[in-house]
Order: sequence, then C-alpha cells, then structure tokens
Amino acid sequence: MTAMPLSPALADTITQRFIRKRRLAFAVPAAILAYLIYAAISFDIAGLAQRARFDNAAILLSDFWSHKTHVSRDNRSGKVVIAIEGEGKGTYPEGMLPDWVTMAGSVTTIDLGTGHVVTYDDAGARMTVPGYGTIDIRSVDGRPALTAPQPIPDWISVSENRIGVTTDAGRFTYTRSKVETFRYQPGWELFFFTLDSPFYGKSFGELASLATVGDRIDPDRSNLGYMASEVWTNKMWRHGDVAWAIFETILMAFLGTMAAAIVALPLGFLAARNFMPLGPLRFAARRFFDFIRGVDGLIWTIILSRAFGPGPMTGAIAIAITDAGTFGKTFSEALENIDERQVEGIQSTGANSLQRARFGVIPQIMPVLLSQVLYYLESNTRSATVIGAIVGGGIGLLLTQAIITQKDWEEVAYYMVLIILMVMLMDSLSGWLRRKLIKGSPS
Repeated sequence: MTAMPLSPALADTITQRFIRKRRLAFAVPAAILAYLIYAAISFDIAGLAQRARFDNAAILLSDFWSHKTHVSRDNRSGKVVIAIEGEGKGTYPEGMLPDWVTMAGSVTTIDLGTGHVVTYDDAGARMTVPGYGTIDIRSVDGRPALTAPQPIPDWISVSENRIGVTTDAGRFTYTRSKVETFRYQPGWELFFFTLDSPFYGKSFGELASLATVGDRIDPDRSNLGYMASEVWTNKMWRHGDVAWAIFETILMAFLGTMAAAIVALPLGFLAARNFMPLGPLRFAARRFFDFIRGVDGLIWTIILSRAFGPGPMTGAIAIAITDAGTFGKTFSEALENIDERQVEGIQSTGANSLQRARFGVIPQIMPVLLSQVLYYLESNTRSATVIGAIVGGGIGLLLTQAIITQKDWEEVAYYMVLIILMVMLMDSLSGWLRRKLIKGSPS
C-alpha cells in the first residue's frame, strides 16, 4: 500500500501551522521575560537591594529567639536599673542582680562574655573590646567625649550627643542623660515566672519537688496551684490574656462562618434556576451575592468598625457578610446540580414543598455544604487574625501591639507560633469533621 502524497495546499497549511506554533512557543516566554524586566525596573528592584539593611534584619531575627537585658545608669542621679527588655515589670528588685553584673559603691561592672567588659563609674563609662582596646567615654561640658584607638571602626558610631558601640557580645550606648548596655541571651526569659515570683530561678527538679512534697509557700493554696497561677498571670507574657485572645479569634471565625451559612442557604434557593422560575428575582439574588463577596472582607471590616465601633463582633459580621456571598453562589450551584429523580420520588409520596426540600434536596447538597463551610471556617481562622488587628480583638490585636512597640519581637514570634498552631489545629479539626460527617468515618 503506497502513501498518498499531500496536496500542495494542504502541505502549505500544515507548514504554516507549524511555523505559527513555533513563533508562539518563542513569543510567550519572550513576553513573560519582557514583563518581568519591566516590573523590575518599575519597582526599582536594584535600588531596593541597595537600600536593604541586612544587619538590621539579622538583629531582628535574633530578637525573635533571644531577649536582651538593659543595664542603665542615669548620668544625673547615678542610679542603676537592670531590667529585662527594659520593662518595668521585668526590673530586677533591690538586692537582686544577674550573675554577670557586679556593683561596688558607684562602680558597676558588666561582663558581656568573651572578654567584653563594660564599667560605669563616676567619671563616665568604658568598654573593653578584645583585639581592639578600651573605649573610654567621659562627660566634657555636658557632652560625651570619646577616647579610643584610632582609626575608629565602623561598629562605633559617634555623634555630638551620642556614642554607640555594637559588638557580637552586646551593645553599649552613651548619651547626655544616661549610659546603657544591652546583653543578648537566648531564650524567652521570664516566660513562666517573673522576677518577683517565689519560683523564679528554680530548676525543674526543684519545681517538681515543691509541687509534690515541698512545704507550702502560701498556706492558702497548694504549690502546684500557686505555680499555675503565677504562669497564668505572668505580667511579661500575659498567658491568660493570650489564651482569651485565641478564643476570641476562633469565636470570631466561627460566628462569622456559621452566620454566613445560615443566611446563604435560603437565599441559595432564590438564585438556583431549578427552584426559582422568576428570572428577575433570580438575577437580583445572584447580583446581590456578587456585590457582597466582591468587596473584600477587610473593606467591610473598616466600614463596619466605623458604623458599630471596634470589637470582635464587628469582625464576625464582616466575615459573615463576605462569606454569605460566596456561600450563596456555591450553594445555588450545588442546588442546580442535584438529581431531580430523587426529588420526584419524594414528590410522588404526596410530600409538600418543604418536605421535598428537606428529604429530597438537602441530603444531596449536604456534603457540599459541609465541605464548603468547614473549609471556610479553617480559612477564616487565619483571616480573623488580620481582621482582629483592625477591629481591636483577638490575637491579631496583641500581635499588632507587639509590632508597634518595635522592641517586643520575641512576643511577636510567640504570637506567630500560636497563630500557626491555631491554624494547624483548625485544619486538623476541619479535616476530622469532614471525614466524620461526610464520609461517616472518624479515621
């Protein structure tokens, strides 16, 4: 059997198609590359890279997993205050000092480790840096005067009223009003017990002994109850307030999602073609869904916060409005795809409209409804964090407050960890409920 030769016209058509496809294969990547180059120029990526402060980024990351202790001296009164994170609730009480700080009269010695030693005295302050020498600062005519080996390295900043030294062991600053040393240490200090707690500084073994067989510190309650109370009311980390904020965030997401589902279900019947024969009413219902879901939840949050004031309930209403539009659309589509034979079978028994919907429609769309509602409940848990930052509720508010201070980055890390754990918990719970309610298997 011999192959039939292609006609010249057909061969030319096939050749032209191959040429067009080859051109398209080159044109699409070229267009994408051109757009990326345009975006890089428009957003000044090169300038952004030049302005990036990677040293500040390194300090920020270290603040996530470490804490710093401030050793401050008022240059006018000579009073020395030692405080964790520089906060009053983390101030060492009279007579208590960390083991790397010693005070003898008017002389305060701070051992930052690896040979870095800072000394405060009546004349001023000095810092010894291994491999460089001694940085000596004295007050001359009310302004700090620096004496240090030349040339001055870039890790020493000198201005008219401030001298700063930044080393791997810690930071040191001297101004007209005060001199301050910062020592960084790993861990979230005072996470369980604050400095004024009777349980501060005790080892795990000592705490276990006190909780089980030790004498009561407070005659009115057990040591274990006392420990739990000290952790729950921790003034630095506010575990009780954080737990309530997590509850508020989950409650905000739950109320908003459930309210949206309850409102959207009956409205979904109005938008379904097989349940609403009146075209104008069906069109109005669908456009209503488009309108409320077309405006982002954050926009609704801002509008509602102006109308009703801040609070978690405002955030729940914003979630409910946005999700009602989404649920209305998905529910109406599910209603349009039901098996009409099941409804006809229910109708043949003499059932009325409500009974047909209850026994012929709802069982068919229930898996879709539950799947959608549980998915959005999980998603809204994340959204409620951002919404809470706007309306003043939940863990989002605490996270925003910690970021605004620009110094409590370890608390920011703590809240971020809790948010991630909360989302993971809601994801696991949502998946378990989907398997249990839809598939009928809890595994």
